[in-house]
Amino acid sequence: MRLRRRVDLHRTDAAVATLDLPPAVWKTCPWEPRDLIDLGLRQWLRCAGAALRDGQTIGMPSRAVDEAWHGFILCTVQYAAFCDAAYGRFLHHHPEGAATADPGPRALGEQLARTVTAWSIVRRPDEDCVLWDLDLRVGVREPWGISADDVAAVLTRIGAR
Repeated sequence: MRLRRRVDLHRTDAAVATLDLPPAVWKTCPWEPRDLIDLGLRQWLRCAGAALRDGQTIGMPSRAVDEAWHGFILCTVQYAAFCDAAYGRFLHHHPEGAATADPGPRALGEQLARTVTAWSIVRRPDEDCVLWDLDLRVGVREPWGISADDVAAVLTRIGAR
């Protein structure tokens, strides 16, 4: 049995910073500006590193970022290489409804709360998270997101204010 190496957040941060996203990433992500969605994807990938390190599953707070991530996953060689560089393992996608048991809305809410917690771990000083309201900012017709009140409540609960 192969032991998994613990995810190193400095390594994750470096891999995300040097990530060169192929143009194919944007084929299923029509929203603009791409720079904002790119930033959201990079922030989410950093959050995913914290979640993997802590054995958690996080939620995806942005439909636009989710579409960009899907596009990246389809670039299988680059995605696998990125995952190895960033996390030392493959970051699997677990779309809603693919699990054997329906997690229901409460579980999704818990996953999004864990995303906020992960953000509190990877956030740089003076860095704002674009994930919570990104869909509204780029004009997604049926936006996802986390309200500012919900983000604040999670941060207060974990003592990260």
